[in-house]
Amino acid sequence: MSYGLRVNPVRNSSGALNPSGIVLKCNPAAEQWGIISNRVKNQKLKTPNSELRTDNYPLRMVAWELTRGCNLSCVHCRASAERGPYPGELSTKECLRVMNEIASISKPVIILTGGEPLLRTDIFDLARYGSSKGFRMVMATNGTLITEETIREMKTSGIQRISISLDGPNAETHDAFRKVSGAFEGSLRGIEMAKKGGLEFQINTTITRANLHLIAEILRLAVALGAAAHHIFLLVPTGRGKELKDQGISALDYEKTLHWFYEQRDQVPLQLKATCAPHYYRILRQRAKKEGKKILHQREGLDATTRGCLGGISFCFISHIGQVQPCGYLEVNCGNVKEKPFQEIWAISEIFQNLRNTDGYQGKCGKCEFRKICGGCRARAYESLGDYMAEEPYCIYEPV
Repeated sequence: MSYGLRVNPVRNSSGALNPSGIVLKCNPAAEQWGIISNRVKNQKLKTPNSELRTDNYPLRMVAWELTRGCNLSCVHCRASAERGPYPGELSTKECLRVMNEIASISKPVIILTGGEPLLRTDIFDLARYGSSKGFRMVMATNGTLITEETIREMKTSGIQRISISLDGPNAETHDAFRKVSGAFEGSLRGIEMAKKGGLEFQINTTITRANLHLIAEILRLAVALGAAAHHIFLLVPTGRGKELKDQGISALDYEKTLHWFYEQRDQVPLQLKATCAPHYYRILRQRAKKEGKKILHQREGLDATTRGCLGGISFCFISHIGQVQPCGYLEVNCGNVKEKPFQEIWAISEIFQNLRNTDGYQGKCGKCEFRKICGGCRARAYESLGDYMAEEPYCIYEPV
């Protein structure tokens, strides 16, 4: 396939060069994905037919670790984040360029995360620019640094939702998880300010053995606080989370928890989502079939059309130093935005190509009839078995 690429300078309406300084002229297929290298034609990939897998994999969400600095020291943190500063973080100019590159191929949701993103002094400038590019800008914050002025800045810069983590229903359990006294009260203050300012928020919870018995109580708290959604995260042992490897719940408890979560769908007035828990999408379909229900977008929302593991398929992660990864927990280098354009990384990264090839899964994941809608957690496979294409280690289901 020939893309017929050439690079021309481009100026905006005022005559100034845009931050990326280039525009691609190419045939429609290339223009859709912004591929800017003739190496595409000859790229050899570890897939059965060595085809580039992009046309069916539009980018829908990016989690962007704008800083690794943080004011907390959470026991499960994938980044092992501390106050910092951390060398090599992307500059404002570099971030604006990367946003232009992302916008050339998609208009995804961009999650501004960290560390603690509010520690970055240009955070609202970046949010404002992302909003101007047509992205849905959201922020993952621990909530403890939120003020009334912060909420105003979030809203005027176009941030449409924030997520705040609560890993226990009270100060004793949450603060023990976050390793900072007062973290629970700080998060609740941030939530109250978001409510007062009319900014939508969701609650995120990481599940371990230490708080598994508290999940129902945390869900009730999320409802009482008026959250728009409750997202549960099943522990992936990376960063400081490796120290919690023994705190990960068993495969059986994993299954039971996701069945319980499914049963809460009609019991609470907020959106529920299981993250780093791809098995949920198998369970959703198994339960719906058993109950004689059709999976409908009107009832299940995005769960009706999405899949479990999205890493490299419709989602990716950009680290504080510009490394692009399938997700924040799967620390494999797919390319660095300091060295090559984002759209090229998304299109031709060998790791992304492999992840898009569900026929390349190994072990029972490769045999499973649910592999295209579940996918297993590639990060847990990598951390446990050293191969991101290996079978999910925390799954009790046996393929038929």
